[in-house]
Amino acid sequence: MTSRYRSSKPSEDLDSFTPRRRTVVKAAAATAVLTGPLAATLPARAVDQAPVFLHGVASGDPLPDGVLLWTRVTPVPEAIPGSGLGPDTEVSWVVARDRAFTTVVAKGSTTATAASDHTVKADIRGLEPATDYWFRFSAGGTASPAARTRTAPAADAAVTGLRFGVVSCANWEAGYFSPYRHLAARGDLDAWLHLGDYIYEYGTGEYGTRGTVVRPHAPAHEIVTLADYRVRHARYKTDPDLQALHAAAPVVAIWDDHEFANDAWSGGAENHTEGAEGTWSARQAAAKQAYFEWMPVRPAIAGTTYRRLRFGKLADLSLLDLRSFRSQQVKVGNGEVDDPDRTLTGRAQLDWLKAGLAASDTTWRLVGNSVMVSPFAIGSLSADLLKPLAKLLGLPQEGLALNTDQWDGYTDDRRELLAHLRAHAIRNTVFLTGDIHMAWANDVPVDAGTYPLSPSAATEFVVTSVTSDNLDDMVKVPQGTVSAVAAPVIRAANRHVHWVDTDRHGFGVLDITAERAQMDYYVISDRARRDATATWSRSYRTRSGTQKVERTYDPV
Repeated sequence: MTSRYRSSKPSEDLDSFTPRRRTVVKAAAATAVLTGPLAATLPARAVDQAPVFLHGVASGDPLPDGVLLWTRVTPVPEAIPGSGLGPDTEVSWVVARDRAFTTVVAKGSTTATAASDHTVKADIRGLEPATDYWFRFSAGGTASPAARTRTAPAADAAVTGLRFGVVSCANWEAGYFSPYRHLAARGDLDAWLHLGDYIYEYGTGEYGTRGTVVRPHAPAHEIVTLADYRVRHARYKTDPDLQALHAAAPVVAIWDDHEFANDAWSGGAENHTEGAEGTWSARQAAAKQAYFEWMPVRPAIAGTTYRRLRFGKLADLSLLDLRSFRSQQVKVGNGEVDDPDRTLTGRAQLDWLKAGLAASDTTWRLVGNSVMVSPFAIGSLSADLLKPLAKLLGLPQEGLALNTDQWDGYTDDRRELLAHLRAHAIRNTVFLTGDIHMAWANDVPVDAGTYPLSPSAATEFVVTSVTSDNLDDMVKVPQGTVSAVAAPVIRAANRHVHWVDTDRHGFGVLDITAERAQMDYYVISDRARRDATATWSRSYRTRSGTQKVERTYDPV
């Protein structure tokens, strides 16, 4: 495979969209889901052949000398995800320089247990930097599929190029994950970034799908317990396109709210009823446990996803956890969004981010950011567009048009961070964002109220959803219909926004050189079709030293 590191060193209707308070999940439902209905969601061979690797293999969090490997084994037919059943099972792993596994460089074994839902991780070290490797697992004479991974370049390597896939917001029921398939087929990714909402917590039919559930998820009810979250993660990991992308390149993932519940904050969530659905602390702990079991993520601090990775001298990547520490979202219009006692990041994480940005000696400072940092006002949208946009963003349908779930609802944290970038002359900070189900290319002004007179402190590339509803899905019109009207109004009210597409699903490809960071935006033809095609849509870049976004007319 061609090396991508070029190093100098070897090496439905509108009202039905808004999630309502959920029916109380009975304890019996969690038990029932572990029997016949759940077994039916697994491939047929699970009931007559074991051990098997039904959920694929994955790697993540690449380092110069290592990478984290992941799989889940089904040791016996009854050891279905979330069941708590099945024996301890030895799982071996092997890493080689070639796909034929003739040059093995590392091997070992670990034990899969019911306590970890028979998921296993192997944190491999002693590898060479900026190198492709192949790996696989085995158990009881059965081998998993083989997969490619890649280490990061050495910390002091003069890397001339990096390329990352960028995705977010994958609603299983709304369609097929063709963006993952198209990214997997490229063969040129150093890694791929998942910026949150890898899974969704809702029950069947409770989240936007243009009124049609393309494929039902499991369990059918809203997920609340540890068993529920395990089952939902397992369901996602059976998707062939997701398995293909995990087998093609290492993932770097953070969570957003739907890995827990809609509009989650440190003490609760919009989609959580305290008492009727148990305690928030128990639900949050269950969601986090399942996430770390089922995702190839190496937490730097237990129970969070904020951490930092480095890719030679070209870029470092600060990854944020914007759910574990945040204050509760507030209503718009009462001034609380500016309250300095409220926080999105938490004090420790914000200090960590500021210190890391100031100390960075790389050309580019990338920030994996689950919710949009650029300020956003709706402006004078017509009522027929304002209503669905307000629903999509969780906004009040009258009054000020702010999304208080993103950085707009925590302006003191944003003001402090952007002032820090300006005060320390920190250049080339690029926020990489998901969540909003639209594609954006933004400058990040220090003061949006005076922009363009206010300097831009950073830039932001926002990727659209893999499948989750866009505005056109909500109003059930053809792709592009809403964006043609809404995009000019949004840009007029937000002069730092260079481009927004409110209507399409897809993915991004971020290509970085010393001279520029460029995001190529791709859209898919139809999320409801397994064979959806992908087409390049637009490209934007920021040149080194400018802190400004500009359009470019060809993908890299």
